[in-house]
Amino acid sequence: MNKLDSVKNKILSQESLLKRVKKWKQFSQKIVFTNGCFDILHRGHIEVLAKTADMGDKLIVALNSDMSIKQLKGEGRPVFDQHTRSLLLASLEFVDIVILFSEKTPVKLIEMIGPDYLVKGGDYIHSEIAGSDFVINNGGEVITIPLIEGYSTSNIINIIKES
Repeated sequence: MNKLDSVKNKILSQESLLKRVKKWKQFSQKIVFTNGCFDILHRGHIEVLAKTADMGDKLIVALNSDMSIKQLKGEGRPVFDQHTRSLLLASLEFVDIVILFSEKTPVKLIEMIGPDYLVKGGDYIHSEIAGSDFVINNGGEVITIPLIEGYSTSNIINIIKES
């Protein structure tokens, strides 16, 4: 299989995701889940995602669809379409699966997957993390990772606008 197909094969439907998760759980692999828009992939994303991947055996990244981002961030967003963002995330060696979701939060996915770890950036507090109650009530952990100072998609967009 060529490299591009290998990357594309990490972008799964819900049905394929659930089959893969079931297999991982049969082998007692620790599943780590995170989510976000990842609109302009930058150093902050890479560092947080790499640290997130270190927490378990398999990393699932749930990606907000274009429609979902428009609802959350308003017109003019996303900068990059969901196909581009999916491909960029899937190309990262430490990302095992990318799954799109269109809802406001990925709670349904979290409940279907039942991850061992739910991880978000340090700009969140545990009580505000979608799915945190479910993960904790099912024996998992909710973890926040400090963000890299000065790196955010909004900052990058503002710098470009000011140029």
